[in-house]
Amino acid sequence: MKRHLFVYISVLLTLVCGSALADFETDTLKTKDGGLRITYIGHGTLLFEFDEYVIHVDPVGRYADYSKQPKADLILITHEHGDHLDAKAIQAVQTEETKIILTKNCYEQLKQGTVMANGDTKTIDGLKIEAIPAYNIVHLREGNTPFHPKGAGNGYILTFGEQRVYVAGDTENIPEMKELQEIAIAFLPMNLPYTMTPEMVADAAKAFRPKILIPYHYGQTDPQTLVDLLKDEAEIEVRIRSLR
Repeated sequence: MKRHLFVYISVLLTLVCGSALADFETDTLKTKDGGLRITYIGHGTLLFEFDEYVIHVDPVGRYADYSKQPKADLILITHEHGDHLDAKAIQAVQTEETKIILTKNCYEQLKQGTVMANGDTKTIDGLKIEAIPAYNIVHLREGNTPFHPKGAGNGYILTFGEQRVYVAGDTENIPEMKELQEIAIAFLPMNLPYTMTPEMVADAAKAFRPKILIPYHYGQTDPQTLVDLLKDEAEIEVRIRSLR
């Protein structure tokens, strides 16, 4: 009886989680260690499912009901702004075993997790994670303060099998980005005045040449502009996905 009850609950949880994600677009990527499923939640918020391993990136409750989302094995937070750091959403998908990777400023708010600074590399549950700088050079607040100062935010490269996936966070086309290599999928932000113009995204893509480029965090910017800018770059596949 206990076994039948366990199976029933497992199936029920699968159905609930599946229905919770049914309204979001997804992509899949094959790797030598299994399939990667990518769900586009909204703005700068993503969900990765690598076989049965669940990674939430910048979970924020305004884009999804996180009480209905799958529990996290790993949570990545790029920076402390409220459209990327939501303590309630984190709590909703967190378990006692969940690991959290975040910046120093995020840690000061959450009081938990493992801090990664720009340039750090860690292996979590066999998954290689690299923290990449994320900052503004051109776009500034009043008083010439960057919207995202250098050293405060992270992008992350996650290696799934042989496939390197880059989530840039809030950044411009900085020199560190242009030096990246062997990126299978790149998520680059494209909204003004906080991150990049389509021209900046195209400039970065031509430099480090990801196989697949997916603009995210694109606000009111027309993503078709990016498609047009890269129409002659046959080796870079631009995918436009719906983000809430």
